[in-house]
Amino acid sequence: MPVTVAIVGRPNVGKSTLFNRLAGKRLAIVHNTPGVTRDRQEAAVEVGPISLVLIDTAGLDDAAPGSLSARSIAQTRDAIAGADICLFLIDGREGLTTGDETIADALRRSGKPVILVANKCEASRSIDVAESFRLGFGEPITISAGHGLGLDELFDALAPFAAEEGVEDEEKPEADRELKLAIVGRPNVGKSSLFNRLIGEQRALTGPEPGITRDAIAAQWTIGERTILLHDTAGLRKRARIQGEAIEKLAVESTLHAIRFAECVVVVVDAIASFEKQDLTIADLVAREGRAIVFAVNKWDLIEHPAGAIGKLRRLLDDLLPQIADAPLVAVSALTGEGVARLLPAVLAADRAWNTHIPTAELNRFLARALERHPPPAIHGRRVRVRYMTQPKTRPPAFALFGNQLNALPESYQRYLQNELRAAFGLGGTPIRFSLRTTINPYADK
Repeated sequence: MPVTVAIVGRPNVGKSTLFNRLAGKRLAIVHNTPGVTRDRQEAAVEVGPISLVLIDTAGLDDAAPGSLSARSIAQTRDAIAGADICLFLIDGREGLTTGDETIADALRRSGKPVILVANKCEASRSIDVAESFRLGFGEPITISAGHGLGLDELFDALAPFAAEEGVEDEEKPEADRELKLAIVGRPNVGKSSLFNRLIGEQRALTGPEPGITRDAIAAQWTIGERTILLHDTAGLRKRARIQGEAIEKLAVESTLHAIRFAECVVVVVDAIASFEKQDLTIADLVAREGRAIVFAVNKWDLIEHPAGAIGKLRRLLDDLLPQIADAPLVAVSALTGEGVARLLPAVLAADRAWNTHIPTAELNRFLARALERHPPPAIHGRRVRVRYMTQPKTRPPAFALFGNQLNALPESYQRYLQNELRAAFGLGGTPIRFSLRTTINPYADK
């Protein structure tokens, strides 16, 4: 059984750098600006026989009640309460501060085991060991998270706790495949509120301020026997609005990484201002990445005349985004919970479509019917011939068309075939890709 380890400390002592170093990849945004981390980020780590669940947290510092910083600190206190052990990180170059002593007092009151770690000790000058004893946690382990120094000693200090907590897992039957799901959208459309509603706890910070979420935050969402790894992400602004803003660029990179990691993506739009240009840009990005798509129209409780409104949005969506026609569209309110129960069936349907494989014989019976209803056009007096098709790939479904002059097959006709495939085989919510393979005419150069 893994040991849960919370990394706590003042702002800018290197908590996210250590989190990324231990996780073995860049999951948390790192920047010199204090207070970049807001939500708590988690990662499962295997180090030899040690299994850890790491939690990166916001810096513990003074904050006005009700402020964004205060809400971040509340997230940190929740992480400490749920941890088996705390890594208390201090800055080895600066020495102890009043803030460190305040945090030490809070950790002592928590009753959790604490390992004191002095970071940024790559230079010869580092923290005065005698000074650190004032915190009451013994001699610190000196490391440099940025340079990867001192980590062996840190793992040695964690090993006894892993031995105490670890229990051999009984063999379990293979569970259903974990579905990787990301929630994306413009800033302030309610992504984090929907994330919290789905997992049933206030896991991500929410509020009226746009752009609260920076890191892509992951949490497990279990419904019945199905496990979903759910990612909340930062809002995607227009490119022009993030020029020169380093932290926001890093937040966008984190969101793009979450989209590429996901199998299905919920694109959240605002019911009051649905399918603005940025919504369409985001959806097109998800489609080009080849991910299954579900649209969640949030804040539906604010719509004054909902009768018939979802049908109008359905028609508008298919007109604006024909490349993902028939993608599931679910009206929800993250605030009240209205419609949220319909989201999971829509996600599972899109995931099934994304994984669909159609036998070649069945595909070619479909193709014959589609060609009979609407034959391909003639190009320069010669009709384009589509002779047969196969499906070489899924996730998303990709089809190979074989025939003559297929390089001249109009995009409008390809769209016709894609729409027919969606209708015939239930492929709504997934991009469909074609590769055109023209048969070589052996007499062309004779």
